[in-house]
Amino acid sequence: MYNFVNFSNTVMGKRRLFCQISPVTFKISRRKCILLRQLTDILSSCRFARERCMRPLPVVVYRHNSLIRRKLGNTEPELQENKAVNLSIAAPKVTGIIIRPGETFSFWRLVGEDSAHRGYKEGLTIAGGRPSRGTGGGLCQFTNLIHWMILHSELTITEHHHHDGLDLFPDYKRQIPFGTGTSIVYNYLDYRFRNDTANTYQILVRTDGEYLRGELRALNPQSNSYHIHAEDEFFSEENGVVYRNGTVYRDTIDKHSGSCISRRILRRNHARVMYDTSSLEIKHIIISGQKKPECDLTSG
Repeated sequence: MYNFVNFSNTVMGKRRLFCQISPVTFKISRRKCILLRQLTDILSSCRFARERCMRPLPVVVYRHNSLIRRKLGNTEPELQENKAVNLSIAAPKVTGIIIRPGETFSFWRLVGEDSAHRGYKEGLTIAGGRPSRGTGGGLCQFTNLIHWMILHSELTITEHHHHDGLDLFPDYKRQIPFGTGTSIVYNYLDYRFRNDTANTYQILVRTDGEYLRGELRALNPQSNSYHIHAEDEFFSEENGVVYRNGTVYRDTIDKHSGSCISRRILRRNHARVMYDTSSLEIKHIIISGQKKPECDLTSG
């Protein structure tokens, strides 16, 4: 979501884009992007998943539970409560969706616009590289959960946006590697994946007040399983700025032999740290003849 007052301060002295001139021009630009996405979808040959079935498919591919109320720096507790409301509104619109061979899952086509008149409240958003607040805030936690489950499947991710280049909050009960999150904005920043297999998949998701709980199910078992993990994680200081580094890998495991048959790099992280780093355990290493601080996250 966009916060004009905060964002305008970041572009003082620079030539502004049309969307940066005022809140009115931003709304015009946003509406243009929404209409352009709608037109693009109408003209495309993409078959979007629409069918829903509440009877679970027989095979559990992956399960994941995401804690709804998390400590995120100094963000207001009210935003966490509002996020819980937003997730409870969106979850019923996605649960039970069937993704047949050749079909594409689109988060926003199922959920619809996250507007106030549809019951959505102000939650945590990112504006100008900083935490902010906006209607529908917190729904990225929903696509984070879906993305994490899809990474453990044979499905093909076709649209995925990051909160690029920023480490906004200290870790708090982190369950998944840094850098595997998502960024969404209705409807032009979407989360989408396509079923290029002969199998049929299903997403089941619900909130219980404490967790957003998800299951990815299928009609038939997958031949392989997948392990996503991070390696070489450290903090570095570059010209007085601290960055979080690391590489996220996806290993493909043959279910019958248990051996790793391939490894792929999902993401190389080099994200600017936006919170106090004074409590980190810093190690100094020599790189190209210069000292650079490094922090081992596993011992921090």
